[in-house]
Amino acid sequence: MKNLGFVIIGRNEGARLAACIDSVLATGHKAIYVDSGSSDDSVALARSRQVAVVELDPALPFTAARARNAGFQWLLRDDPLLAFVHFIDGDCELFPGWVEHAVAALAADHRLAAVCGRRRERYPGASPYNRLCDDEWNTPVGLALTVGGDALFRAAALKAVRGYDESLIAGEEPELCHRIRRRGWLIRRIEGDMTLHDAAMTRFGQWWQRNRRSGYATAEAVSMRGGDNRVLRHQVVSNVVWGMPLAWPFWPFLWLRIRISRDALQATWMTIGKVPHLQGQIDYWRRAHARSRRPEACKTRLIEYK
Repeated sequence: MKNLGFVIIGRNEGARLAACIDSVLATGHKAIYVDSGSSDDSVALARSRQVAVVELDPALPFTAARARNAGFQWLLRDDPLLAFVHFIDGDCELFPGWVEHAVAALAADHRLAAVCGRRRERYPGASPYNRLCDDEWNTPVGLALTVGGDALFRAAALKAVRGYDESLIAGEEPELCHRIRRRGWLIRRIEGDMTLHDAAMTRFGQWWQRNRRSGYATAEAVSMRGGDNRVLRHQVVSNVVWGMPLAWPFWPFLWLRIRISRDALQATWMTIGKVPHLQGQIDYWRRAHARSRRPEACKTRLIEYK
């Protein structure tokens, strides 16, 4: 299929980006690499593989949403008849055969706006944090509320909602899919390996930052959607209740409750994770309050863990 393109986004991904680009080029489809201020040789690496490059203006805040929109717009200018766009993060590698499988799924059901498959962690045994990521990627097959950073979208659906919200520093995929679903489209996770992801998380501090970012995104999502999502509201309240120091002596009860449906490793880190999640929520609430008083003084800052 000629009217399909890839958008690869990255920032200082190094050798991971090389593997990503090579896996995409192997599909035979066009690709654009969008760089968010890398200080390594990412841009030169992409160009050495004959991939078109968009370098985002550093005068504006970098976000994954902004990078994906820039790549999508580049593809549309290159091919106004573009039917499908596949987004992939620069620390991921595409599984052979996935694209054909995903396109077939969209072609079979015109109600579908996007499909994703199984994202797997490249080195799940390298650290407990990598193992947790691998477990996180294993979402149920079937209709879904959202996709992750790697997914195949129908271009018409993206154009209908004007793409990603570029102001979001995290949680941009659930927000996008929320707007798409409100238009009557469906999202589905299908069977099949999609991408290999390299979290490269070997330190506790990286895990903390990643969970802090997640907490920030959850609080922002509740604020943007007017609190109409019961699951998100529950997550925010749960983080407030269990993340406070007064609740820490009662963590064994929370651990036992989580352990009913999770293994011991997941239960342990999900319990401890209440604290960085709460920190992220507080970060968002403080920034939202400051923005309401002085909008010009509040710049978007990424919460990075690599």
